[in-house]
Amino acid sequence: MQQFKTLDDAQLAGKRVLLRVDLNVPMQDGTVSDATRIERVLPTIREIAAAGGRVILLAHFGRPKGKPNSEMSLEPIAAVLGDRLGQPVGFAEDCVGPVADGIVQNMQDGDVLLLENTRFHAGEEANDPEFASQLAALGDVYVNDAFSAAHRAHASTEGLAQHLPSYAGRTMQAELEALEKGLGAPARPVVAIVGGAKVSSKIDLLQNLVKKVDGLVIGGGMANTFLAARGESVGKSLCEHDLADTARDIMLAAASAGCAIILPEDAVVARAFKANAPSETVAVDAVPEDAMILDVGPKTVERIKGWIDRAKTLVWNGPLGAFELTPFDAATMAAARHAAERTRTGALVSVAGGGDTVSALNQAGVAEAFTYVSTAGGAFLEWMEGKPLPGVEVLKA
Repeated sequence: MQQFKTLDDAQLAGKRVLLRVDLNVPMQDGTVSDATRIERVLPTIREIAAAGGRVILLAHFGRPKGKPNSEMSLEPIAAVLGDRLGQPVGFAEDCVGPVADGIVQNMQDGDVLLLENTRFHAGEEANDPEFASQLAALGDVYVNDAFSAAHRAHASTEGLAQHLPSYAGRTMQAELEALEKGLGAPARPVVAIVGGAKVSSKIDLLQNLVKKVDGLVIGGGMANTFLAARGESVGKSLCEHDLADTARDIMLAAASAGCAIILPEDAVVARAFKANAPSETVAVDAVPEDAMILDVGPKTVERIKGWIDRAKTLVWNGPLGAFELTPFDAATMAAARHAAERTRTGALVSVAGGGDTVSALNQAGVAEAFTYVSTAGGAFLEWMEGKPLPGVEVLKA
């Protein structure tokens, strides 16, 4: 990876620091229901404030489509942020113009201010140069600590870097360094676990991974498409039969690249998609016509564990089965706990990301044991697909 600029390279004392963060947190009845993203940006805010910088936070919330919307205001988050930070966080009712400018002018070194939702202006998502210029007028330095928004070329994620000296915040830095260990310059062998419902949503990902990893475990509903492409009957399982040719092409590309494809050998099947539905374990060539595959079976789990044991690096995106429903969470839980134990011993670098993956690791109680767990969603997926991320490219030295 080309070197990127961090806070170590920045002069912060007395500077107005425009800090892009991700505060797009879950809300329920007007209160924050999960503060994980808030917690992750605290170290960068504290470091800038302690260095004498004036911290001006830029963030989006929801999809207001370029117009003010009281239901998507960041104002309620300012109080939560201040509580977690341990110091007052001011709030400006706009992110540009006289209101924002007036408050910024009165800031002292070490102060923290949250500006209103950047997406209340159409210029944000359009990456309008004039809007980026208005944002830039409020600061002397730009720091991006929102990897989760780095795949978007928006004014506050890419445009600002055209106007101000630009750096990666500590959360962004940690994410980029972890991802470099995952696929950029990994210790080998490298194994990837990719699950989820559909091949169609992860074609680019699979095509990139077969060129980068030594072993690719395919699970979840998408494995059914590969099994069907190989000639297996998958009964009433979720399956994209129209993508059989795509699946075969991916398997051929993997063989050409020397990447082993690990598909289920056995499966846990049921007649109903619900928790604790009567189930049985069968070989993948013996799936009943009236049943659906809802998890990989114990033989497959042992094979996956074997690959994890051989690997020095693991990259994970997507569950192996219908992990939301017992007992169809068994394979995902077993593989996650095994990877966590290998990580704890120092034998494995484990990088995971994606909404369902994070939920599954939390459910298994092992998220903290992984080397790095990304909450970035779309940005993590695009990174795994090998695509350049606009918000990262502009931070390169």
